[in-house]
Amino acid sequence: MSHLARRTGISDESPLFSNGFILRVTAVVAVLAMLTLAISIGGRWIGRHITLAGNTDNTATVTITIGRDTLNLSENVIRFPNQRRSGVSERADVYLTWPQLQGYTKEHRERFDDVSQSADLIFLQITQSTMSRDMSGRVELIYKHVMEGAAVPYGSGLTLHKLKAEAGYGGEVLLTAPRANEATYAVRCILPSLTVSQTSGDCQRDIKAGKDLSVLYRFSSRHLRDWDHIDAAIRRFVEARTVTRSATPR
Repeated sequence: MSHLARRTGISDESPLFSNGFILRVTAVVAVLAMLTLAISIGGRWIGRHITLAGNTDNTATVTITIGRDTLNLSENVIRFPNQRRSGVSERADVYLTWPQLQGYTKEHRERFDDVSQSADLIFLQITQSTMSRDMSGRVELIYKHVMEGAAVPYGSGLTLHKLKAEAGYGGEVLLTAPRANEATYAVRCILPSLTVSQTSGDCQRDIKAGKDLSVLYRFSSRHLRDWDHIDAAIRRFVEARTVTRSATPR
């Protein structure tokens, strides 16, 4: 036994660390490992949800009743998370890619995440109708009385009418087009100047669908050349998802 060992009463063969100390260190290492794993998993989960920014690629169907109409919509076409549940609702906010008419997918996520690419999206707001006429029906009833100046051809079969700012339509124009066996097409737009790019919602139009639905949809003026295809596609989209209840047998 060494001189130091004799003085302290500790044998040279005594372990440097006690078993209790080793157990405590092992426990601490285990806890740290568990925390690291939890942070890694949680970080991936948080990162995914930050990237989605409220979007979802889930295609599960939710059934929403608005007034006298019921719609079956997949979760990935519904803009806001709090609307992605079945039940009665005042409205449904929908976004779709154009021309695919699809909701959020990983394939097209840039259109939803990048504002500069959002011009290729169409936004719908589906509510119970509060007016007896849609935008086409309001051309003669309302818009005709707030037009100013001469109408001018715009292209793609459309005619441009300026609207009076004092009537509450500052900067807006009304574009119309005749349609065979249908009411005149009408859409209101704030057309950008040549130095300003088109936004995803500088044109808007509302149509009626179902029993008592009003569908207000907004799209970029860059797609005005496809106005007739967009209008027909939006109508088909909504009608295809409207639940038709068969008559109850007596």
